Amino acid sequence: MSEEIMPRVDIAFKKLFGVDENKDLLISLINSVVSEEDQVETVDILNPYNFQDFKKEKLSILDIKAKGPTGKRYCIEIQISDDGDYDKRALYYWGKAYTQQLSVGKGYSKLNKTIGIHILNFISIPEAKEYHNTFRPFAKESGVHYFKDMELHTIELSKFEDQIKGEKLSEADELKLLLSKVKTSLDRWVAFLTRHDLLNKRDLPKELKDPGLEKALEVIEVMNLSDEERDAYEAHLHWLRIEESTLKKAKEEGREEGIVIGEERGVEKVARNMLSQSIDIEVIARSTGLTIKKIATIKKTANE
Repeated sequence: MSEEIMPRVDIAFKKLFGVDENKDLLISLINSVVSEEDQVETVDILNPYNFQDFKKEKLSILDIKAKGPTGKRYCIEIQISDDGDYDKRALYYWGKAYTQQLSVGKGYSKLNKTIGIHILNFISIPEAKEYHNTFRPFAKESGVHYFKDMELHTIELSKFEDQIKGEKLSEADELKLLLSKVKTSLDRWVAFLTRHDLLNKRDLPKELKDPGLEKALEVIEVMNLSDEERDAYEAHLHWLRIEESTLKKAKEEGREEGIVIGEERGVEKVARNMLSQSIDIEVIARSTGLTIKKIATIKKTANE
């Protein structure tokens, strides 16, 4: 029996939330993050899941772009690995999503509020205790919220997961601890993304009773991956596990959570680890964005 698919792996995440038949799940996820004024009842997915598109792209960047009925844009991304300067990258992609609304000949009045939702499998803001943080530009002196079209959210899964993990806890005790942390609809979705292995759609506790969550568990359970999708999924799962292992090691050595430890946390480190697992070079190239020539050089260096 194949290993159960993890929804926090980016390819599985987009195949779950980035298709028209699961729009209700995407709407539920968006509404669990944004404020009341930005809630949506329907969305158009601007870049639906299509694995063939990813062959041309860097597979570590998988996002979902959606437009609400009033024109507001929602950009949802789940990021596996901390490749450094994530704050700058988040701003860059927000800027692209905002400006791409404006075609030639249109006035600036056609630009709509754009909300970036960044779901991170690593800790990016160690100084913030909360796993969900909202960023909007305010005037330093007066507190006036003038640039209202800009909003970014970070959801650091590791911070939530660290609160419910214990090396000596049984699954039953972990579930109890998980339920004690679930207070909001976003908590429910984060519980699903981090510990869906503890959840049974046929017997969900009252704290997690939600039609969307039940459907998501069912979709993940029956999700089929093609051979190419499976290769990419396994490569990204391997990448995620390397990231988690590196974070754990850093904590054990007393380093600050979320610090990027030079090249040891970079894509070349990931490529070397994938090569050691005999993963195909083309899969590594698609997964890391490195060229085949660069990967061949890494492989040659490792063998010297």
